[in-house]
Formats: sequence, structure tokens, C-alpha cells
Amino acid sequence: MMMTRGGAKAAKSLLTAAKPRLFSTIRTISSHEALSASHLLKPDVASTWIWTRAPTIGGMRFASTITLGEKTPTKEEDANQKKTEKESTGGDAAGGNNKGEKGIASYWGVEPNKITKEDGSEWKWNCFRPWETYNADLTIDLKKHHVPTTFLDRLAYWTVKSLRWPTDLFFQRRYGCRAMMLETVAAVPGMVGGMLLHCKSLRRFEQSGGWIKALLEEAENERMHLMTFMEVAKPKWYERALVITVQGVFFNAYFLGYLISPKFAHRMVGYLEEEAIHSYTEFLKELDKGNIENVPAPAIAIDYWRLPADATLRDVVIVVRADEAHHRDVNHFASDIHYQGRELKEAPAPIGYH
Repeated sequence: MMMTRGGAKAAKSLLTAAKPRLFSTIRTISSHEALSASHLLKPDVASTWIWTRAPTIGGMRFASTITLGEKTPTKEEDANQKKTEKESTGGDAAGGNNKGEKGIASYWGVEPNKITKEDGSEWKWNCFRPWETYNADLTIDLKKHHVPTTFLDRLAYWTVKSLRWPTDLFFQRRYGCRAMMLETVAAVPGMVGGMLLHCKSLRRFEQSGGWIKALLEEAENERMHLMTFMEVAKPKWYERALVITVQGVFFNAYFLGYLISPKFAHRMVGYLEEEAIHSYTEFLKELDKGNIENVPAPAIAIDYWRLPADATLRDVVIVVRADEAHHRDVNHFASDIHYQGRELKEAPAPIGYH
């Protein structure tokens, strides 16, 4: 009896002294050794070594002891804990389609905002927010056209016309896929122009007149067109490969073109948007003829353009065509500014012009 108590006291003193120190995990304690150690301790405070992963400090890890007599949480307490963890990590992730996935936990303190619609329902999109939605201006003139007068104008005009021929040959009457492909190209100029103006503003220590924001808004709007048509026409593998090729070529070509002549670059985009208006008008004709099924509008389109709940694909094409008309005006206007020997910053940018 004396030996047992003496051994227990010695083991307890040894564990108490070693607790705050750091231990290497090179040697693993066997189950036989752990069992032998537990017999040396008092029955009501039996402990065992539990190795836990912690941030490595100087090649060592922390070792700690956990009392085996801890209280097991009840089902109600466990459910409350899971509910708290879900709320702290923001619940479901972006898009509202990731149910069952765990939220992203981080100690940086960047908490996801809980956003609701005007009717109090949950906002399920992370790619845009309610204050970025709008009602499209459908009163815009769709027939406006800039008649090319200078050499650069004609070069821009015929460059766009030459790009239309292979597009018609490849897609023919498949306007859903055509629209999807068109938006992968149309979203590039605004990003390139905004990026170059951003760098110019940094180099010259000057304002941009709001044109950086205006061009990036255009790029984002075109990308949202793509996100919408992705729900209508699923791209095939060879169409995805074509997008990669076309985007790589067009991005670099437009980048060089903008560096050489911004007036030419903006004029070309203006004509590209005129072609987009024509393509969406043909899309509408096919829908009205019944050659393309007028399916319900995707949920992302309903929220982005504030369309009625019973909106259809035809309604989506109409608002997208109106967006393209506004982009046409912005780029022709930007080109006119350069033609007059002025810089974009000298004219207020049409921010929020949809």
C-alpha cells in the first residue's frame, strides 16, 4: 500500500513538473506504457498523454494531458454548438447552392455579412450585392451608328466585320452559345482599358476622371451577361477550348492596340457592341418564331436586373441588348474625346450608365 501511494505521488510530481515544457514527437508512447502509467495514478484522476497538433515552434510541438473524467456533452448541447459554429462561419457559401459545405473559419476577423433583400428574404449571391442591381434602360436608341470617316475608324470597323464572318460560320443559328462566346470577348476591353488607366494614374500621380471605375463596371456587366447565359447554354469542351484560345489572342491584341492608339481601341469596341446589338436582335427573332424555346429566366438574371419572378429568356435578351447599347455609346464617346485631342480624365466618366 505504501509503495503504491509513493509511486503515485512520484508520478504525479513528475507529470506536474513536465506539463509546461515542450516535447519532441520523435518517440511515440506505446499503449502498454500508457496503461502502466495509468495504474500508477489515483483511480479518480487517471490521465493519459494526448499528442495534439499545434503550430511548430523550433521543430517542437506541445504535449498536454487531458483528464479522462470530463463530462460528455448532451445531444442538445452538441446541436447548439454546431449551430453556433455555423452562424460564426456565415452558413452556406456563395451562390446559395453550396448546402452541406462547411463555412470558412479564419482568425483574421473578416466576418461575412448577412444581407437580405427588400422583402426580408436571404440574399444568396456573393458575386454581386443588392445595391449593384438595377432596372435596365430600355428606351435607349438601338439603331445609332457611328459612320467611319477616318482611316482608324475604317480600320476598326472592318476589323470587327472580319471577325463576324468566322463567328457566323461556327455558331450559325445557335444564338445561346453565340451569346456566351460573345460575352467572353466583350468582357475583356473594359478590364484592359481600366487596368491601363489605373497604371497611368499611378505613374502620373493624377486622377482618372472616374474612367477607371466606368470601364471596370463595363467589364463586370459583361461578365454578368456570361454568368447568365451559362445557365441557359452549357458550353461543350471544344467551345471551352475555343474560349481559351480566342481570349488569349484577343486580350494581348487589344492590350497592344490600346497602348498604341486608345482612340482606335475604343472605336473598335463601339463597333463590336453594335454587332452585339444585331446578334441579340436576331436572337429575339428566333425566340419569337419559336425556333428557340423561351425558357424561364435564370434566377441570377432576375435578381441582377430586378426582373419579375415570371420573367423569361426573352426578357433577359432584351435587357442584355440594352446594356450593349449603353456600352456602345460609352466607347464611341471615349473615342471622340481622344479624337478631339483631349484625355479621358477631362470629361466626367459615365459611371453607372446602364
